[in-house]
Amino acid sequence: MSNLTKEDIEGLAPVFLGPTWTRDSRGWVLPARNRTLGWHIAGWAHEYLHAADGGPWVFTPEQFRFLLWWYAFDEHGDFIYRRGVLQRLKGWGKDPLLAVVCLVEMVGPSRILMGPFGPEQDADGFAVGVAHPNAWVQVAAVSRDQTRNTMALMPALMSKHFIQTYRIKPGIERIRANGGKQVLEAVTSSPRTLEGNRATFVVLNETHHWIQGNKGHEMYATIWGNATKMDGRYLAITNAFLPGEDSVAERMRDGYDKIVEGRAIDSGFLYDSVEAHPSTPLTPEALRIVLPKIRGDATWLNIETIIAAIMDTTVSPARARRMFLNQIVAEEDAVVSPGEWDILADPDAVLRPGDAIVLGFDGAKSDDSTCLVAIRIEDRCAFVLCLEEKPEGPRGEGWEVNKQKVDSAVRNAFNEYDVKAFYADVAYWESHIDNWAEDYREQLAVKASERNAVAWDMRQALKKVTFAHERLLGAIIDGSIKHDGDLRLRRHVMNARRRENVHGVSFSKESPESPKKVDAYAALMIAHEALTDYRTKGKKERVRTGRGYFF
Repeated sequence: MSNLTKEDIEGLAPVFLGPTWTRDSRGWVLPARNRTLGWHIAGWAHEYLHAADGGPWVFTPEQFRFLLWWYAFDEHGDFIYRRGVLQRLKGWGKDPLLAVVCLVEMVGPSRILMGPFGPEQDADGFAVGVAHPNAWVQVAAVSRDQTRNTMALMPALMSKHFIQTYRIKPGIERIRANGGKQVLEAVTSSPRTLEGNRATFVVLNETHHWIQGNKGHEMYATIWGNATKMDGRYLAITNAFLPGEDSVAERMRDGYDKIVEGRAIDSGFLYDSVEAHPSTPLTPEALRIVLPKIRGDATWLNIETIIAAIMDTTVSPARARRMFLNQIVAEEDAVVSPGEWDILADPDAVLRPGDAIVLGFDGAKSDDSTCLVAIRIEDRCAFVLCLEEKPEGPRGEGWEVNKQKVDSAVRNAFNEYDVKAFYADVAYWESHIDNWAEDYREQLAVKASERNAVAWDMRQALKKVTFAHERLLGAIIDGSIKHDGDLRLRRHVMNARRRENVHGVSFSKESPESPKKVDAYAALMIAHEALTDYRTKGKKERVRTGRGYFF
């Protein structure tokens, strides 16, 4: 990546997630003025709250767009988003922004004013908000130091006008308003003591630190239950998490990815993030171009100071990317990093009828996934033709793979495309593989084995699988394979973990019981092995046949 030119680096667009970043031909796409409390809240904050310089509080354009969407509602007066994540680089200002939101939620116009005909609006058509009469706002974290990051900002934000108007009784860990009817407090206690609290709004602070070991998972589950019970909302702030650590931040991103893929219903989840392009090199020249793009309106961040921190060799490059480029960088035992995989994407790639392809298949019965992957021979682009996965939650009870659907996908592939090789793992699918071999062996240029044209048995074949995996890994690293950007395949690739053995480096999922599947990655590896054999054995066979015909 260090060979990128200045023009190349300038063309590395950040990854934008969330409606905050949506544009059309007229500019930023925003909710209608009568469908968000954001405008009313901005005016209220300007009147009652102080900025760091002592003047009235003013949201930056980036903060304001986020605010407009977080407080957007539908025609019935229901908020569009019930939960959210704000992910930014270190120092962006997540804590000050959420401190303001907490004060808004405590006594500001945080709830929609409903009239006889629906949500009320002022003479200019802006939606009108009112305070929650019994607001209970919490700043939650797994350590006291984390809550102090937000709570310590409150005194400087509160003007005399604010304190007098709402009869504020300040405290270090609890702030009361209007005689104690409205409360803002820090929460770091045991999840058991949180059970039953009537929170109306909760900030989840630094969720990349919320893990099983510090009861972060329990706290999240409790807050989720309390917010649901009281019709409340919660918003998490986080830096880029460490994949594989199983933090709450990682779980929330996984939940968002499921919604994007269509594997989960969107029940109102706002995920907002700006992440540096995966190809960004860690050089001062590149960082001077990239950092201004991802810091957004946080112009108080000193670019040269950040560059000096990134260049410090006592900190790992992966950590520097997570902290300052807001990139989700894989842990050490990941087979492939997000950046290595994402740069291989060709979103415009389409598999056309008649294309010459090879197929790879990895099958299961119930718990694991079943996948059929094609690689086009011409450009080595991978496509998922079929992926059968166990549904999430109760729908997955008693689920089994629809073998008829998978069989149809295989036969459709042979009808639609010019299949040169088809390798399939044998486990659970012996009879189908025998049938496929019988039906299609004559048109395959390369056979998986002498016994069976399709069967590529991974059982008791550690050496064979290891070498095949290393060949695929080499193709990914040197960029000789690409894909169409399928998020399902990406998820399986990201789930794969390195496993060293006496023969080299193979792969597996993180643990035998892990719900994070890798079967699509296995199918990709098998398809790549079929491609490798076709490019060697297949070509040699054609050359020998041609010579015989000539002589």
